[in-house]
Amino acid sequence: MLSDGDAAPDFILPGTDGEAIREYMLAEHTRDGPVVLAFYLFDFNPACTDQLRALRDAAWLDGRDDVTVLGVSRDSAFSHRALAREHDLPFPLISDSDGAVSERYGVRLDELAGHRDVSNRAVFVIDAATKVRYAWAADDPSEQPDWDEVRAALDGL
Repeated sequence: MLSDGDAAPDFILPGTDGEAIREYMLAEHTRDGPVVLAFYLFDFNPACTDQLRALRDAAWLDGRDDVTVLGVSRDSAFSHRALAREHDLPFPLISDSDGAVSERYGVRLDELAGHRDVSNRAVFVIDAATKVRYAWAADDPSEQPDWDEVRAALDGL
């Protein structure tokens, strides 16, 4: 897994903001400031939905127009669109369908609890210079990130 100080691999992946499906490029967002890249197992998994809603509801992100949040899983952009609409997620969900980006970030899992080819639950804070400034991955699929640590990483930039 990538760690603090590593270069964050760029990517171009399909995704959705809940409406249109288009391509998303990491570098497109780091130009404007830091990115919180939140990998999750799959759409509509209760623990993953909780993770995404925690980001949606994070008061510490209010007024931080310089921070971009991107959710990433192996599910399709169409599934992402349904999830974003159902839970009113205000940030894009992007589709790493072949797992190549998950592999480059070191969070690809070949199998987890009977599910094949998923991304581990992980969070990366990436600065405007595309360096990883915070990295976390779950040891257990139900584990949630410490959002105070994510906030501290953003505040330290």
